[in-house]
Amino acid sequence: MSSKMYFEVRVNTVPGLDHNIIIARLGTIGFDGFIEEDDHVLAYKLKAGEEDADIRKALSLAGLQLADLNTIEDQNWNETWESDYQPVMLGNEIMVRAPFHQAIPGVEYDIVIEPKMAFGTAHHETTEQMLVMIKGMDIRGKRVLDMGCGTAVLAILAAKMGAETVLAIDNDEWAYRNSIDNIKLNQDVKVDVLHGDAALLENREFDIIIANINRNILLEDIPRYSATLIKDGQLLMSGFYHEDLPLIEEKATASGLKLLSTSVKNNWMAACFVRN
Repeated sequence: MSSKMYFEVRVNTVPGLDHNIIIARLGTIGFDGFIEEDDHVLAYKLKAGEEDADIRKALSLAGLQLADLNTIEDQNWNETWESDYQPVMLGNEIMVRAPFHQAIPGVEYDIVIEPKMAFGTAHHETTEQMLVMIKGMDIRGKRVLDMGCGTAVLAILAAKMGAETVLAIDNDEWAYRNSIDNIKLNQDVKVDVLHGDAALLENREFDIIIANINRNILLEDIPRYSATLIKDGQLLMSGFYHEDLPLIEEKATASGLKLLSTSVKNNWMAACFVRN
């Protein structure tokens, strides 16, 4: 019996086009397996009649610049992937692991994530910084929004830290479904998940908003985030580069927010603002 064949493409990250955006766009054209590296994404799609030229055209229409394209044979993807995939430990306080990893006794917040498409697993600098920022906040009894939730890893941490309510929203169908699955894996948390965008925020109110998305969406939606925050409520944002902070701060200031703190890792920024 002949083995199945797959397309393997490599798309490099560039300013304004990070891993999350690349993965989302690749998903719309049929790619369903992803590996994130520091400066690129590898994506996989079953070869079902298309030629190389078809894939190149689809990538171009999706606004993605192809770096490399190969055809490879089927393999035991889970075994290959799991052999390389490692849990993330943030001090002794937070562990983000897949279901096939063993829990470690004594970890304060053990978060289980089924990383089907590899983003939102805390391996990326933005997610890691957001987890650390959330851990340093007083979450107990607060109403929390995780906007652009991805795997819902940030929402799950907020729930484990004692938030009164947690709402997670994502406009990507896969992220919406994966968030629901991950919440079930973490049996001690209560998080509500909605499929949609910032239009769902109308007539809602939050004490804390978490938004790990990308610069352009943040710039568009900051006014809506601010409008739903209570006075002295906090907005945590990441998904943008260090050089983008002035644009983010300018928009936030115009929306009634004040910059409280920032962190940076490998040029990826995270920032916390407070509602005046």
